[in-house]
Amino acid sequence: MALLPLCHSLTLHSSSFPIPTPSPSSYIYISTSHTPPDKQTHTPSTSTTQNKTKQTTMRKTHFILCFFALVVAHSASAASPRCDAPEDHGSTLRVFHIFSPCSPFRPEKSVSWEESVLQLQAKDQVRLLYLSSLVARRSDVPIASGRQIVQTATYILRAKIGTPPQTMLMALDTSNDAAWIPCNGCVGCPSSVYFDAPKSTTFKSLGCQSPQCKQVPNPTCGGSACVFNMTYGSSSIAANLSSDTVTLATDPVPNYTFGCIQKATGSSVPPQGLLGLGRGPLSFLSQTQSLYQSTFSYCLPSFKSLNFSGSLRLGPVAQPKKIKYTPLLRNPRRSSLYYVNLIGIRVGSKVVDIPASALAFNPTTGSGTIIDSGTVFTRLVTPAYVAVRDEFRRRVGRNVTVTSLGGFDTCYASAIAPPTITFQFAGMNVTLPPDNIMIHSTAGTTSCLAMAAAPDNVNSVVNVVANMQQQNHRIVFDVPNSRIGVAREPCT
Repeated sequence: MALLPLCHSLTLHSSSFPIPTPSPSSYIYISTSHTPPDKQTHTPSTSTTQNKTKQTTMRKTHFILCFFALVVAHSASAASPRCDAPEDHGSTLRVFHIFSPCSPFRPEKSVSWEESVLQLQAKDQVRLLYLSSLVARRSDVPIASGRQIVQTATYILRAKIGTPPQTMLMALDTSNDAAWIPCNGCVGCPSSVYFDAPKSTTFKSLGCQSPQCKQVPNPTCGGSACVFNMTYGSSSIAANLSSDTVTLATDPVPNYTFGCIQKATGSSVPPQGLLGLGRGPLSFLSQTQSLYQSTFSYCLPSFKSLNFSGSLRLGPVAQPKKIKYTPLLRNPRRSSLYYVNLIGIRVGSKVVDIPASALAFNPTTGSGTIIDSGTVFTRLVTPAYVAVRDEFRRRVGRNVTVTSLGGFDTCYASAIAPPTITFQFAGMNVTLPPDNIMIHSTAGTTSCLAMAAAPDNVNSVVNVVANMQQQNHRIVFDVPNSRIGVAREPCT
């Protein structure tokens, strides 16, 4: 039995999503660690004699799978959007969710319950392992389990590489710096689409004596080319340092330095590369400083968006005028991460009692709070999460039964009026709308608090404000003035 027929009790507050007519060569990736389902099909048992434990497990998996399956189902219904219409203008690019009708990366098949639940519960766990490794500056990242976890982007946009331009699908990641692209002849790259370097008249291979070679991780110079090695998630990458013209929207950037991937192992490599929006010397911000003044913003669409489409806006022009900012904090151990000063969290009208150490910024240990495009659900260190969760439950009502579904431990089987949650940053407060707080099934009246503590096997010291909580907000990264701004905006 396919998954979707079982999901009659779960509906999303959204419009129908039209059937896409995407061009496979027209979009690129923004990394945010959604874990795509595998390609299996499952026939669930219909026996009425299952024991209570198995029924509970099936109910958990049913909720989680239906939530994501209905996103896909909505994206495969109704009339087609104008996916091939001109979408990028000036210095603004459209941003699509991976399940958008305009994305060629939508899952096409239903999947087995067991494998999907394992992957869905692991997606943020793997991301947190990766972020924790960045904070600690470890050279390797442990895999969350014995199985391979496939990570893909959550939001996508398109970039053009070379002359004449070749359109590639690239992961965009605010917690990474260097760009890398699978090139022709790559061994182990997961995509059948490669950048064909010999066909570009502006492509250059950079040598060991180039200044850029000193800025890449683990460079080797056995020959004339500068080769660097790095890890990403559970993958290892070997790439030749190269340069070519990169075009985003209508702005060409000549001599852009990136890694031309020659070999990849593991399953975390975004199929057609990655574009880092961190603050390191080889990041997009650093290489386009004269063009965009190290400033950008994005507005991530919610699941209600017809086309799952938002925008990436490059440069200081056309950024919101009425917006509140919080200072950026710099961590010398990992300078690319966007640390901010989270000083408190309010649930309803009460500022919850969180130990100061749970929110404190410490460059030595890497603890503190970051804004990240790649984590799906906000993760708080355990003392902070427990304080928020307990006050949330208290305000919902002690007589309301609390259940658990999948990775969420605060769920309700009846309709509730959730209290507001406000992140109190230095200089600004951000009050989340209900859609950014709860995952819910309207027909089944099941809802879950869409936040969690770090998994038990992740020794995370970082609070991560994730992309679901950022949806329908314009997030402005103003690096020259060392600040991040947040303003409500419908990202459609």
